[in-house]
Amino acid sequence: MISSILQKTTRRGLLTQSFRSNVINTTSRSLSGFPAPRLFDYKTVTANLNVGDAIESVENAFAALARGQVDVPMPMHIGVEETSAAGPGDCHIKGGYVSGTPTFTVKLACVSFYKNIEKGLPPGSGIFIVVNAVTGAPLAVFQENRFMTDLRTGAAGAVAMKYCTVPEQDVVGFIGTGAIARNMARAAGAVRPFKGVAYAHAGAEEFCKEMEAELGMPFIVASSAEELCGKSDILFTQTPGGDTVLKKEWLKEDGVTIIASGSDQPTKQEIPNDVLKASKYISDLTKQTSKVGELRGAIQAGVMTTDDVYAELGEIVSGSKPGREGNEIIVVDLTGTGAQDAAIGQVAWDKLSQL
Repeated sequence: MISSILQKTTRRGLLTQSFRSNVINTTSRSLSGFPAPRLFDYKTVTANLNVGDAIESVENAFAALARGQVDVPMPMHIGVEETSAAGPGDCHIKGGYVSGTPTFTVKLACVSFYKNIEKGLPPGSGIFIVVNAVTGAPLAVFQENRFMTDLRTGAAGAVAMKYCTVPEQDVVGFIGTGAIARNMARAAGAVRPFKGVAYAHAGAEEFCKEMEAELGMPFIVASSAEELCGKSDILFTQTPGGDTVLKKEWLKEDGVTIIASGSDQPTKQEIPNDVLKASKYISDLTKQTSKVGELRGAIQAGVMTTDDVYAELGEIVSGSKPGREGNEIIVVDLTGTGAQDAAIGQVAWDKLSQL
């Protein structure tokens, strides 16, 4: 009897060991069955994408966001303090999934690594990881170094201009004239023709020459932010956000739309609190702008709460709330959402995967 029990136990042990081996081998084969993600370098990304590619997809993403059909977690921030071994710099991680689309996106953006300049390198870099929403396997890594981020930010500016301004507002001012301003100008041009005005501490003349030649629309340089505000029906602000860039008394009395994209951290604010309080305030995502956008400053100062938010941009896009109504100040606070990243990630995969 003892011999029979030992034989049964031995057989059972061998079967268990065989089952475990089969599971491990099958799992290993299954995991190794995912193809490696494709890598698209910066040159390929910049040669094949433009802001026009992003506008429709970003517009649709905002509408889906308003319907509750986008999963957008709060951004993650990693601060790298300056030491003998590293920094200074910041890393932002965003992502999102738009319901019903075949991919989702996670983005890693590194900024403010200013010591890179001494080494002949840019202070920022970044990648988009586009993932198959069916299998969960990464499809591609896009080395975009903020190029795709700037495209989707410009596209959001176009959406804000389309839904929060009227055709009679045809003078567009740009405070700050870097890469984002260029994409804002291109995106605005995709909405309708306009007359451009620009002001910056440096680079405004070059910006105006480039944009006028590229868009075929007139651009002039303002001598000050006050002069620019006095001329502009629509204001795009895209500065580092260390200080506010305008004053309420500078704004046109017959109404202005301010599309602000410079604030994306708790330390930044472009628009003064009295302007925010007096405005029809529209956020890209209130849970985000209340923490890292222009709204954060007004809340901290005690002059606004989240109850003062007129709408999120997606609500305007979807038609549940109107945009401009008469001679009012509108502020559209663009902090950049994971919905936009998911949208441009899908566009990039659809287009570049065919190469």
